[in-house]
Amino acid sequence: MNNTSLLIAGASGLAGLAFVAAGVARGRRAPAVDATTYLHQLDQGFDDDADADEYSKRMRQSFVARTVRPVAAALAGLVTRVTPRQHILRIHQQLLLAGLTTQVRAEEFVTMQVLSTGLGLLLGIGVATLTKFAPGQKTLFLVLLPAVGALLPQSWLSRKVAERKESIFKDLPDVLDLLAISVEAGVGFEGAMEVVCSHFTSPLALEFSRTLKEMELGLPRREALHNLKRRTEVPELSNFVQALTQADALGMPIGRVLHTQAHEMRTKRKQWAREKAGKLPVKIMFPLVVFIFPAILVVILGPAASSITKGLGH
Repeated sequence: MNNTSLLIAGASGLAGLAFVAAGVARGRRAPAVDATTYLHQLDQGFDDDADADEYSKRMRQSFVARTVRPVAAALAGLVTRVTPRQHILRIHQQLLLAGLTTQVRAEEFVTMQVLSTGLGLLLGIGVATLTKFAPGQKTLFLVLLPAVGALLPQSWLSRKVAERKESIFKDLPDVLDLLAISVEAGVGFEGAMEVVCSHFTSPLALEFSRTLKEMELGLPRREALHNLKRRTEVPELSNFVQALTQADALGMPIGRVLHTQAHEMRTKRKQWAREKAGKLPVKIMFPLVVFIFPAILVVILGPAASSITKGLGH
């Protein structure tokens, strides 16, 4: 045998050993258990047709899911590689606060930001090339439209976060009242949270349901409540979690703590409602001046203007 045959035989032997080692390692590898994936399956339920073939599953999906999603996933991977990790983590935290982590991933949202910025840039180039505006106006469009495209998804996400926080704040007193009544009736704290989850369909009830699932998976109550505070970042709910944790550590009656917290939350909600009512006259000034006053002036001064015009004509 010549040297070439020896090299080929040696390479084939090494490749065979590598495949055998990879197969053995794969067979011995323990299946990884992802708590986040398990919680997501508990939220959405398990698929009834898990044993169906891949083709049938793909055909049951919509056209967008079959065609656009793979392209979007590839583009999201490309965008993720060039995007700073801190920015993706910050977007993920905002999606968590908005309750959208099961619908949109942070990488997909960043990709949507890039696409909207590119669309704004294309519109700006189209306006600059197809219209007869002044050069300064064309430059303004080239700068303004991409900026609007970049800020529009972030503005939508911030609005979703604010709406969810406001919903949690408004539901908190009623939820604490129900918790206090259930605990005083002899139900445990976890049972009281189940009662809340069965009687409310608000974002706060969904967060309580997720906290219960974390406790069922073996997470201590203190850590589960800390995760609840981290997922919401509502100051009033954070104060309630802190007070409940301290009462649990000191052995205080939870029913008394719940009654006190419910009374305080109800007082804060009243103050918040009064503050919103106090700001209403200031907020209504803009539509009043822009939309209502001109119509009133036209109705009042219209006949007088025609009379004055006829008088000046004579």
